[in-house]
Amino acid sequence: MAELTIYIGNKNYSSWSLRGWLMVKASGIEFDEVVIPLDEPTTRETVLRHSPSGRVPAIKHGERVVWDSLAIGEYLAEIAPQAGLWPVDQTARAVARSVSAEMHAGFVALREHFPMNMRSTFADRPPTADAQADINRITAIWLDCRRRFGGAGQFLFGQFTIADAMFAPVVSRFRTYKLPLDEVGQAYGDAIWGLPSVQEWLQAARKEPMVIPAAEF
Repeated sequence: MAELTIYIGNKNYSSWSLRGWLMVKASGIEFDEVVIPLDEPTTRETVLRHSPSGRVPAIKHGERVVWDSLAIGEYLAEIAPQAGLWPVDQTARAVARSVSAEMHAGFVALREHFPMNMRSTFADRPPTADAQADINRITAIWLDCRRRFGGAGQFLFGQFTIADAMFAPVVSRFRTYKLPLDEVGQAYGDAIWGLPSVQEWLQAARKEPMVIPAAEF
């Protein structure tokens, strides 16, 4: 058994689990994973055994339990500083934390109208006005970060960081619902989608037998 375990929901549907899992993967720390099927009668009872909030993801590292994707990222950045999970530059790091927190707290309309479903394609679901406003803000963040800080690599701050993990499920949504992107957004989305870790998650999502009807159209 690895020293660290991450508890996650269905890989096809759980956007927050994807965020936390990508952070753990990027940390370079050896880990085990436990998938807890969502939207089942025993889900909350099972999750509560591992996460005091009753939500996933959560990690157990020795005797420590950390829940919530962003808290997991901060914890991993502390214990694995060599992984570079936040940018080194102070200004870039401040912006990375800000856009990560904005993703963490906002974009509810986008999440509700376009639930994550990595293995399916739904091309005829136009955004609501509120969802489009979220899309506009997200793509503006990507453009700003790429122009200001992304010159050393393909991601928002050059190399892959917590900020990219936070936005990876949005990339998935844009692909699932065939939402148009500008040149910068498309290139960034392609970089995220091409990550071996994202492809590993996707292949596992495609093999899952669980189906949540509310996320299927």
